[in-house]
Amino acid sequence: MRLLTHNMLASNVRGATTGYPLKLEAAKWVTKEVELNADFLRGLLPKIDWRALVAATRALGLPELLPEEQPPEEEIFAEGAADVEGSAIRRIHHALLEIHVQEGSLVCPDTSRCFPIDKGIPNMMLHEDEV
Repeated sequence: MRLLTHNMLASNVRGATTGYPLKLEAAKWVTKEVELNADFLRGLLPKIDWRALVAATRALGLPELLPEEQPPEEEIFAEGAADVEGSAIRRIHHALLEIHVQEGSLVCPDTSRCFPIDKGIPNMMLHEDEV
């Protein structure tokens, strides 16, 4: 499961008020290189909950990957930034698209319901009494 996916998921358990953001508890994660597409990121960034993304990277033990506050768009998409190792656009791309959580769980902030992640797939299915 990419952190992009994590950023979009919410719990629909009965009793959950928002069910977002889900707390990430990763037991195993890997990095898979993906070609950077600045236009894709430009369209995606307004949909990303920055605080949830930062919390996810911190949960993975990567506190220095992203700053607490989202960098300005001018900095992220500056001319030639995609070619600079360690630039904001590269770090954001890495966080959203190259980190894959293989094993772990997602925990609902309202109900503490645990959703397992197995082989990179989060199981968000609810039990009959949770609907």
